[in-house]
Amino acid sequence: MNLPNALTLSRIFLAPLLVALLLTGRVTTRETWAFVVLVAASATDYLDGYLARKRFQVTTLGKLLDPIADKLLISAAFISLVEMKIAPAWMVVIIVGREFAVTGLRSVASAGGFAISASRLGKYKMASQVACAGMLILGGHYPGTLLYKAGRLFLWVVVILAIVSMVQYFRRFWSQVDEGIKNRKRRENRRRIPFLKRYRRKSDATINT
Repeated sequence: MNLPNALTLSRIFLAPLLVALLLTGRVTTRETWAFVVLVAASATDYLDGYLARKRFQVTTLGKLLDPIADKLLISAAFISLVEMKIAPAWMVVIIVGREFAVTGLRSVASAGGFAISASRLGKYKMASQVACAGMLILGGHYPGTLLYKAGRLFLWVVVILAIVSMVQYFRRFWSQVDEGIKNRKRRENRRRIPFLKRYRRKSDATINT
């Protein structure tokens, strides 16, 4: 296993550690360590992609694991925040639901022989999710602080980006499906043309005789 894939796997293993830190232990201590784990895991998200491209170590396994690791980390953070009564459940349902809806969509696209590449908006969404989770982890038990208020504001930004980016992915998906249908019709028409030409030659020959 190469280094980029090892970093991606480490992010997967850090997700349950993040949950354990947030839901057990003493307040303040657990929040500090949970924040450290979140930042470290988020750093691997940048490093694995950077190293894979720089070292020419982009692999099929890495492409498969990277989005799974991202979704596990984000889901672990926000679901824990709901359990801690810091984030509203309905907002987290939208955030987490979007992650798995897009994953399912990309799986269907892959099975159909085409890929839906990650959008720039999706990358902004990931950055905003990490920033929001970090602020809520550190300031969640101190509602009057600027950090907590900023985290709640960012939560709205995250929800909006989740919805907009999901719509964007679905539009790309249907665009690809539509293009695939058109290409198939073009191929079928190309196969029909030689047959029609042969049929016309036979018809002309019959008429001439």
